[in-house]
Amino acid sequence: MSQSLNNVIRQAEQIVLGKPQQIRLALTCLLASGHLLIEDLPGVGKTTLAHVLARTLGLQFQRIQFTSDLLPADILGVSVYQRDSSEFKFHPGPIFAQMILADEINRATPKAQSALLEAMEEQQVTIESTTRALPDPFFVIATQNPSYQAGTFALPESQLDRFLMRIQMGYPDAQAERGLLSGVDRREIVAKLSPQMESSELLALQKAAREVFVSPALLDYVQAILRHTREAARYTHGLSPRAGLALLSAARAWALLDERNAVIPEDVQAVLPGVASHRLQATGEHAKQNSDALARELVEAVAIP
Repeated sequence: MSQSLNNVIRQAEQIVLGKPQQIRLALTCLLASGHLLIEDLPGVGKTTLAHVLARTLGLQFQRIQFTSDLLPADILGVSVYQRDSSEFKFHPGPIFAQMILADEINRATPKAQSALLEAMEEQQVTIESTTRALPDPFFVIATQNPSYQAGTFALPESQLDRFLMRIQMGYPDAQAERGLLSGVDRREIVAKLSPQMESSELLALQKAAREVFVSPALLDYVQAILRHTREAARYTHGLSPRAGLALLSAARAWALLDERNAVIPEDVQAVLPGVASHRLQATGEHAKQNSDALARELVEAVAIP
């Protein structure tokens, strides 16, 4: 692992206390060139984690607060008529940044949510028949409150599938919470953070992650997982080929964080809940089962070849 990446992890853990697994999974997602969805109750550090990652990685950052009256133009930008030149001039929206925090994404209407679809899939946006490229690297980190809370609109499956991983923060343990209660306001600390990496180095690490070796036996294991979700009666539908690609990408990035040049089954098992939980739904008597629990069961259900 590069020294810069070590510095990123160390600095993030000093701010987001007691969440080393969540920090590692978030970095795995970014190294795999994917978008991240953080779902949990308000006040457990979702937004803080996104701010810390943006500042620590030295990325150009924009925060979009999703509300019920948000319009696609508020995200993408709009052309404004200039009287002096008698021309329309495009004013780019906050989407034109290296990292976007879509805060409380499920509080916006489906129309506003759809403004992110092309950006997340193709790293470009089409506005008024003109296609405009987005920066490289480009990430969306979205936070959302649980669907049972008031004022939320469920994300459609097509948009959920564009997030490579979904993680949950959870409550801090007693020691971490004590540190939060007795320490300095985290917002003050985040504002003073210095970048530990340049975007060019992040792009190089993403390239290195794509080159991590995957053996035929490991591919057999991934295919066995995909096949199990498609054949087991407990799921409404199985994982798609895109989910399989996401699983491999995340496993490669996890192996890179462990300073290995080849993926092992434990890498797949480590990232599987984050990759699969938002893509699986249970049927019948299992319908009330937590989606994270469903994904964790896959680890036990599918034997390593």
